[in-house]
Amino acid sequence: MPQTLDATTAPTSVGVESDEGRLVGSDRVLAVLGELSRHPAGVGLDELARIMGSPKSSVHRGLASLRRAGLADQDDRGRYLLGDEFVRMAFAYHEARPDQVRVRPVLEELAARFGETVHYTVLDGRTVVYRAKVDPPTGAVRLTSTVGGRNPAHSTAAGKLLLSYRLQTRSDVAAWAAEEPLVRRTERTHTTADALQPEFELIRGRGFGTDDQENEPGVNCLALPVFLTSPSAPSGAVSVSAIAYRTPMTELISRVDDVRLIIGALGAPVR
Repeated sequence: MPQTLDATTAPTSVGVESDEGRLVGSDRVLAVLGELSRHPAGVGLDELARIMGSPKSSVHRGLASLRRAGLADQDDRGRYLLGDEFVRMAFAYHEARPDQVRVRPVLEELAARFGETVHYTVLDGRTVVYRAKVDPPTGAVRLTSTVGGRNPAHSTAAGKLLLSYRLQTRSDVAAWAAEEPLVRRTERTHTTADALQPEFELIRGRGFGTDDQENEPGVNCLALPVFLTSPSAPSGAVSVSAIAYRTPMTELISRVDDVRLIIGALGAPVR
């Protein structure tokens, strides 16, 4: 018989563990919330406690706090999952982002025009984050990228494009590349400052970035900057990610003016 949790009688505060290194208080509640996000089909209390390396009683108290707030729920099998309130807040926040709202129609038009997946991406440290994604209306092959997902900046068209605005000199690129090793995602990935610096110059000169199967085999990409908050610093990049066998890199580049024209509908300068 599944274990149930009566949120109305659960403790009103989250206890604190005294063992050194163990999650305590609000940190534990947030850790439980994060772990629930990795189990869309739900997860049992025993398994959750095992994964987190915490006592069941502690995890149970964290779940009680989340359930009272509507951020967690329990199905009829006794498994815990993110609550409807959490999903509502997440989607409401995401949809209300000004960049997401403004860019979405452009992504939809590009996806329909090219028949490929289109992303809006921002730079976050050494990675890019996908803020928005639109799959083509038809097509047997679609990418597995997700909104909120990340990829290394140096191996993606959008990432290299955005880095090219930040790393203007050879010394800038060399210092950035030396901070930590650059992962070789495919045999085509550029992983040295000597390889990236001239490419950044090329990107700045022609106004777009490319990824010729450098991040994922069989997938190439064309990315252009968008300037939603500044006329000189891009807020992010719009990219068309294509299956290489049906839309070769040369075809993507040949249609860059089409992409520029569509992005121009945002009413911000496109370089």
